[in-house]
Amino acid sequence: MHIEAKELSKIYGTGESRVTALDRASFEIMPGDFVSIMGPSGSGKSTLLHLLSGLDHPTSGSLTYDGRDIYSFQDKELSAFRRRCIGFIFQQFNLLPVLTARENIIMPLLLDKKQPDTAYLDQLTKLLGIGDRLTHLPHELSGGQQQRVAIARALAAQPEIIFADEPTGNLDSKSGSEVMDMLESIQKELGKILVVITHDNRIADRADRQFMIIDGILTEVTA
Repeated sequence: MHIEAKELSKIYGTGESRVTALDRASFEIMPGDFVSIMGPSGSGKSTLLHLLSGLDHPTSGSLTYDGRDIYSFQDKELSAFRRRCIGFIFQQFNLLPVLTARENIIMPLLLDKKQPDTAYLDQLTKLLGIGDRLTHLPHELSGGQQQRVAIARALAAQPEIIFADEPTGNLDSKSGSEVMDMLESIQKELGKILVVITHDNRIADRADRQFMIIDGILTEVTA
């Protein structure tokens, strides 16, 4: 999957209340890239993530996936694209408390009326080290284990792209490092694009390509 943004901007409000959350960002993300986007709170990181994933529309500019402008998609087509091509990992685990780890992982597939690929899920849960925890409810898992379940859920549909928004924000340093090790391993072994939004230098430095965003202006600092 080849992602290309051209002059991507997002502006909120008008007149004196006008805020430029993203200012004419242009960049490409290639298949297999591990990208980090770093910036302080309020810099535009979340806005950029929402635009990249089609959760929001820009004020101007374009975003294409393999040459297709995702902002031209109808709502149903865009929702299907996100379900099948993009995996989301958030700071909050967002697991359903009444479902087991396995049920949480396969839920997006069932909502899309697909049957789980058992061999793939076995490989994935083994990579994540949660193969023996799949019958447990979320409250029976540690924070690190819950985040691994959330990662497995994000990858259950075998998406080509993983967007991770502060994925270690709710974890201690040891668990956070382990989760990042696993994300990197999965990104390399399964050939995914991994885009991590963070304010942590240690996480940003792991990426092959590093971007900085300040006051809505995006700059690549490492090519």
